[in-house]
Amino acid sequence: MHRNLNSDSVAGWGNFPRLKTHLNTLHNIAEAQKLVQEPVSIIARGLGRSYGDQAINIQGNTAVLTHLNKFISFDKQQGILQCEAGVSLDEIITYFAPRGWFPSICPGTKFITIGGAIANDIHGKAHHVDGCFANCVIAFDTLLASGAVVTASRTENTDLFWASFGGLGLLGIIVRATLQLRKIETTFFKQKAIKTKSLDELLDAIDDADKHYNYSVAWIDSMATGQYLGRGVLTVGNAASITDLPPAKRANPLSIGKKSTLKLPFYFPEFALNSFTVRLLNEVINFTQSNTPEICHYEKFFFPLDAIHDWNKGYGKRGFIQYQFVIPEEHGRKNIRTVLEKIANSGCVPFLNVLKKFGAQQGQMSFPIQGYTFAIDFPVTTSLPLFIKELDKLILDFGGRIYLGKDAMLDQQTFEAMYPQAEDWKKVKYKYDPNNKFQSAIGQRLALC
Repeated sequence: MHRNLNSDSVAGWGNFPRLKTHLNTLHNIAEAQKLVQEPVSIIARGLGRSYGDQAINIQGNTAVLTHLNKFISFDKQQGILQCEAGVSLDEIITYFAPRGWFPSICPGTKFITIGGAIANDIHGKAHHVDGCFANCVIAFDTLLASGAVVTASRTENTDLFWASFGGLGLLGIIVRATLQLRKIETTFFKQKAIKTKSLDELLDAIDDADKHYNYSVAWIDSMATGQYLGRGVLTVGNAASITDLPPAKRANPLSIGKKSTLKLPFYFPEFALNSFTVRLLNEVINFTQSNTPEICHYEKFFFPLDAIHDWNKGYGKRGFIQYQFVIPEEHGRKNIRTVLEKIANSGCVPFLNVLKKFGAQQGQMSFPIQGYTFAIDFPVTTSLPLFIKELDKLILDFGGRIYLGKDAMLDQQTFEAMYPQAEDWKKVKYKYDPNNKFQSAIGQRLALC
């Protein structure tokens, strides 16, 4: 175990908030058990791609698990992988994609660990078809506050199993997991871009696309107003078969992406974040999204931002939040318009606005409910916290909720109204962690520990 006796300044991917903690890098389960036995609280941390304060414990230890990244076993007939929880999606793709297997659920980055995927119950572009990460997890082993390692599945310790998805790591340290991978014929996707001029046109396109495509995501011009409010580009797609590929790609249908060497070397200055640069960015995105190739490699289809390492520095040293919310389909069009108009008039400039549609709800603390979800990047400014409180209230009034896996500002009262099932989750927390051994900044902020 590598122990840093001094406090480290740590942040999530949004570089906000930046908090002090004791970082401890673990290399095996025995080291994790030893750390859990210490008389201070602890939280697990993976690759740090949660945007806010989910994987930081300001009261004690933060255990980094990225070295627990071994593959344990693989059933090549059924595609069942057992691995340590520090394994990343990138590592799974690199090894198994050339062998015809791929992660069943992919979010917007491959640089996340399996433990983090469970803790945040990640979702992707195909939630209306595939659901959340819970649907591809067969079982996992959790290190509890008692020091025992127990298995949780749909038939064993089922309360721990379901409460861990979206449970933010507050029930224990997930050390191993058994996953169902997806059999693939190629690592390419057949996609289509649908350009729309208004919100109604965009939502009509989404509703129609869901009948024909497994994957869909829309970019919305964050600066458009009036009759063009909600204009954007919907990108839809399905997995490509070998016969879909042009001859040049058929020779290597299971190719994986080259490791990108592009890196943002410094934090952008604050003055670079303004309405002009956002309008320019929107025009660039509009052009690139509207001119997507018919056959697209998984790297660009799932993980376009992974091409630039440390792209989060583009938001400056103050950092940013990714504000992701979901609202029900009922009255959805009217309510989305209200939200977009409020953002347009707020003075808080959104740099990215992505829209998807969710399927049915599952799990106690899992974020998705059936409806429309937006993920919006806001650079941190002095006026942002007050505006986010106003947005939170609006989302709550619409029957929606905020994604805890990205949140940095939600308050306890609003959280409890958005997640009434949290009381049932707390009973599971008390059963497995009665003395609150596992704590984090967001857990304390929302009174979950």
